[in-house]
Amino acid sequence: MSLLEKCLYVLGMSMLPIVELRGSIPLGAGLDLPWYLNYMISVLGNFLPVPFILLFIRQILRWMKTTKHLSQIANWLEDKAHRCSDKVLRYASWGLFLFVAIPLPGTGAWTGALAASMLDMRMKYALPSILGGVVVAGFIMSGISYGFLEFLQFLA
Repeated sequence: MSLLEKCLYVLGMSMLPIVELRGSIPLGAGLDLPWYLNYMISVLGNFLPVPFILLFIRQILRWMKTTKHLSQIANWLEDKAHRCSDKVLRYASWGLFLFVAIPLPGTGAWTGALAASMLDMRMKYALPSILGGVVVAGFIMSGISYGFLEFLQFLA
């Protein structure tokens, strides 16, 4: 498999909801990508859908509710966003940042963008918070995937 193919796999994985960085960085490590290349591709891919989610998710959910099979998914997504909104609202931008930065199941850029959209958070506050969270989550996942000692050798 070529380097380009490996990078495209990692990029695609990082753009998927739920999987995001928690799947793409371990995948890149398994494909023997250097941590810095894996990190950059994963962070870029994870952040790419965020502006589109912030801009269009409400219209998409409204449309999904009009179709028989997709209405349950739309309701589930809205419920998930509202459950996460308490954590985010409490500290606004910092809450959104922390929510995205901690790479646990149910957190991440997709859910953060969904919550920010449902809370009518302005894009100028939501984008930097989500980007900062993705950057930190990427470092955490890189440290876990590559081993913290090897990962931090670039400081020496």
